[in-house]
Amino acid sequence: MLLKEHLNGYRLILASASPRRRQLLADCDLAFEVAPKFECEESFPKSMPSDEVAEYLSGVKSDAYPQPLNPNEVLITADTVVIVDDEILGKPSDAAEACAMLEKLSGRSHKVVTGVTLRSCDRRCSFSVESRVQFRALKREEIEYYINEYRPFDKAGAYGIQEWIGCVAIEGIEGSFYNVMGLPIQRLYVELERFV
Repeated sequence: MLLKEHLNGYRLILASASPRRRQLLADCDLAFEVAPKFECEESFPKSMPSDEVAEYLSGVKSDAYPQPLNPNEVLITADTVVIVDDEILGKPSDAAEACAMLEKLSGRSHKVVTGVTLRSCDRRCSFSVESRVQFRALKREEIEYYINEYRPFDKAGAYGIQEWIGCVAIEGIEGSFYNVMGLPIQRLYVELERFV
């Protein structure tokens, strides 16, 4: 039985403002609803290892969801972080910060970790997936062009792999391409099969 058939009678709720996550879930032919925006303070303990932060924050988002879940509902929350030299690069606040982030990534490899939490009224499952991305050395004008044209201020690490910079800068990826986009969709598909 296909997962979409197995999910008949269930209501999947994606709590994410990311259009990329919405598209990836839709590409699996799974019916879902997008949760209304809600407040969530995305903070984590300073002593937490950097590769555990994304999974932790996906749980924080899940706990912040304001509505009680019915027995047939499954809430999906996710968080993506970019890590270089054990430093987490979040979403840049402006062009200067985006430029500084891309200069850090230029000419080297970094990790992208996405954490996902599935929650129902009585169960919970969290996991994370790691990918490694290699950037070639970027010219300053390439960085400035990308920031000016694509304004990547809603993206961890100040870049979207599916955009211009992914085409011209990324030399290689170890792991899931879709994880770098913000949702490890193959792993999510498998975990959903186990969860329901």
